[in-house]
This record gives sequence, structure tokens and C-alpha cells, in this order.
Amino acid sequence: MKILISGAGIAGPTLAYWLAHYGMEPTIVEESSRLRTGGYIIDFFGAGFDVAERMGMLPDILSKGYRVQEVEVVDREGKRVAGFSAETFARVAQGRYTSLPRGTLAASIFEKIDGKVESIFGDSITRIEQSPNCVHVEFQHSSPRNFDLVVGADGLHSNVRQIVFGAERQFEKYLGYKVAAFEVPGYRPRDELAYVMHTEVGQQISRFGMRGDRTMFLFIFRDDVLGNDRDIHAQRALLQQRFGASGWECPQILEALDQTKELYFDRVSQIRMESRKGQWTEGRVTLVGDAAFCVSLLAGQGSALAMVAAYILAGEIYQARGDYAQAFQRYQALFGPFVLKKQQAALRFAGYFAPSSKLALFVRNQMMNLMRIGWIADRVVGGDIADRIALPTY
Repeated sequence: MKILISGAGIAGPTLAYWLAHYGMEPTIVEESSRLRTGGYIIDFFGAGFDVAERMGMLPDILSKGYRVQEVEVVDREGKRVAGFSAETFARVAQGRYTSLPRGTLAASIFEKIDGKVESIFGDSITRIEQSPNCVHVEFQHSSPRNFDLVVGADGLHSNVRQIVFGAERQFEKYLGYKVAAFEVPGYRPRDELAYVMHTEVGQQISRFGMRGDRTMFLFIFRDDVLGNDRDIHAQRALLQQRFGASGWECPQILEALDQTKELYFDRVSQIRMESRKGQWTEGRVTLVGDAAFCVSLLAGQGSALAMVAAYILAGEIYQARGDYAQAFQRYQALFGPFVLKKQQAALRFAGYFAPSSKLALFVRNQMMNLMRIGWIADRVVGGDIADRIALPTY
């Protein structure tokens, strides 16, 4: 089978790897002219960790990842007000846990298919027309081609979903937050293997020291305005406006922001398609990863879930022996209920990042301090880390 995959993030290359593994011919098309390297630090564990192991990626991921030691909250003067040992996460996950930049994970996955799978960068799909025997696809730059199936793995703002399933507003559940991330070299001060955050009512800024003397910063803030301004100057101006009066190291961080040329900026949303008949599928076209079920950054597990979904989708296509309708139905049945619970959990966790009041901030900090007690930490973290899904073997 010839299968077109739109998107070279996490889900797309994972899907391409497994499709090629099963003897099919995947093609990846990516709008960006190169592999995207921006983003933020993610925690990688659970069933996604198991998929990475089956792909032979664990040594590479663990060598590039970080074993965070401490999560720390500081006040305007930089004094610690809350925190706990991050070793709890690794202990509960029995060592199968690491933290790494999302772009690093994406690059590691792409290395597994580079040179083995056709990849078209700097192009995008403009039209998808289905017939009983194939899918006719037109591109912005490349010549039209026919494929057996098309998979949208192109993220929260999926182009394939827009073309085949309808406008984004039908499926997007905006959670009322914006997020931004960037990294710079040589920033001081620096706390090795510590995730340090300064939280105010409605917003939070964090930093994490990485290898190569680089530091990554993450902004999260409440915002009632749904839209995004794509201009980096406007994005910087908004962050200056929101965090300009904040304490701690914010003036210094905003000064570093003015010098950066790459800024990840987006709204925090979920994609909810459960009310639609067929949900993630329309004929010979289906969706995977954030394009189908974005759980949002607040869930902290989007990349791992994308890998699990891609693994299951590829396996079901292989096992169905050409009956793509059966494959898509099985994929939805196996993964849909599981990821819906992850979305619901993310909604409950939203206030953790940018508490809505001083009382909510106080309560959150006290809960974080209670995490210093081993049995409490194990109970709280255990519920978050447990992935109650059994990976099929195809």
C-alpha cells in the first residue's frame, strides 16, 4: 500500500517507521522546509516509552534526555516557596522515564526513517479527492499523485483535517491559555537538573538548564483571546506586556527573549472529535496524533500518546490486509476510549500551571510541598504515570 502522511513531527515519522517495517510504502510531506526543532521540555514515559523500545530507540533517547532531580517554585525575590524531588517520577515508572526537548525526540524518530522513507519538505497538500480505489492528492509545489490512504499527522492546526473534515473551530476546545518557549546559550544563573518556575495568578514562567550551556524557558498564561498572532515581533510584545512587571528573573529573561530568532508560540487547546460520526476517519483518510486527539500541553504526554496511536494505526493497517475500513475502526476502538480519559485528566490539571486566584496558587504550592512525603508522591504520581492500555503485538 502507498500511504501519504502529512506531518514530520512525532506521530508522522513513527507511523512511517512502522508502515515501512510492515512492507508498505509511506511518503511524508512536511510544510516546513526542514525538521522542526523548537518546542519545550516534555516528560516521556508510559506506553510511548514502550513503543520507543520496540523501535530500538531507548539508548538514543536516554542518552539525550535528562533525569530531572528537583521541581522548584520561587517567589519574586527568588526564594523557594514550594517544590519536591522529581525522582518520584522515575521511581514510580521503575526507571522508564526521562525528560527531553520535544524537537530532540522528533529528530531521534526521524533518524530511524531518514533515507529509507520518501520525505518531501517545504510542501503541503492543497486538495484531497477520494475515489473507490484511491485518493488523488494535489500539492502546493509537487505534481499530483495517487495514494491508497492519506493520514493527517500534522498537529493541532491540521491541514488534512481542515480539507477533509472541516473547519478547525468545529473540533477545537480552547482551554484559555497561551504558551511560548525559546532557548538561549550562556544564561545565568543556572540550576543543573532542576526545573525552576515562578508562578503568579494567571501565569507562570519556568527555566531548565540543558547540555551545551543552553537554557530553555517556558511561558504559560491565561488569555481569553482565541487567535494567535504569527508575527514573532507581536508575540514578543505580548510576552513583554504579560510578564514585564513580574519579579524573579523575568526582566533578564525578557531581555534574552528580544535576542532570540526562534520562538515557539501557540494556544493551549484540545481536539475533540468524538461527537462526529466516524470521528477520526473519512473514507480512505484518517488522523493521528494531535490532529486527531490533541490532549494539550497541560497533559504532559502528547508526544508519547502520538507514538502509541501511530504504532496501533500502522499495526491495524498491516493486520487488516488491505481492509482499511476495518483497520481504521479497530484503531479508533483500541485507542479512542484511552485517549479520551487522558483529555479529561488534562482538564482537571489545567489550573496547576496558571492558578486563577491567590488562594488557588497557595493551595497548589502546599500540594507540591506535600509531594516531599514519599507515599503521597507515589500515590499522586502513580495515577498520572500509569497508562492503562496494553500494546498489541502485530
